[in-house]
Amino acid sequence: MTETPTPCVEFDHVSKRFRPDQAVLDDVSLSLPAGITTAVVGASGSGKTTLLQLVNAVLRPESGVVRVFGEPIPDGDLVSFRRGIGYAVQGAGLFPHLTNRDNVELLAKLSGWPRERREARFALLMEQMELPLDVAERYPDALSGGQQQRLGLCRALMLEPRLLLLDEPFSAIDPITRMGIYQTFRNVQTREGVSTLLVTHDMREAVRLAGHLVILRDGRVLQAAPTGQVVDEPADDYVRSLVTEQL
Repeated sequence: MTETPTPCVEFDHVSKRFRPDQAVLDDVSLSLPAGITTAVVGASGSGKTTLLQLVNAVLRPESGVVRVFGEPIPDGDLVSFRRGIGYAVQGAGLFPHLTNRDNVELLAKLSGWPRERREARFALLMEQMELPLDVAERYPDALSGGQQQRLGLCRALMLEPRLLLLDEPFSAIDPITRMGIYQTFRNVQTREGVSTLLVTHDMREAVRLAGHLVILRDGRVLQAAPTGQVVDEPADDYVRSLVTEQL
């Protein structure tokens, strides 16, 4: 009998409030498959980013449990826990005073990686992200917006994480550049085998990049299923409107 793979992330009756009278997430239960990209789709205020921040313990739920690869998020030693999770945001979030190499290798240095290992990993990621090595000693402002975003993904992947969290990472990039990054990201995600959780408001982007979709509205899960099922069998009128208006 084949064992069911452990989900990369599980939310077990999770609720989060910033005000007593308003739940940002309301009794959310989800099981997200490992090894692929899951996209969390919803409008502003739906709870997408809060969901992501609960995974790396930037926020804690008022109730319920969040598990990462079968283990509850620890109460202590969050530094070690977070080093197993890559994180990339809109605008790349690069440090302008560090070279491009130092931006990517920073956490590896802090983690005590020897120089040879850092350099080999850096070179591999730059190749996978289709960035020329001759930009390594330059600074982020010498790169285009698309190149900066690719470098931000290199940094997020540097420590060979099992889980990658992406918070609207492509939304500030022009549409033509975005298409190229989509293809590059899909190739890298497949080669690295990293489980990925992508937050986006763009249904078209979600369908292009993800094998699994979660649709949020007002802190509640409307549908969570493989991408093809969501597109072909929307759970309600709201999900149907996302599919018909954006695809």
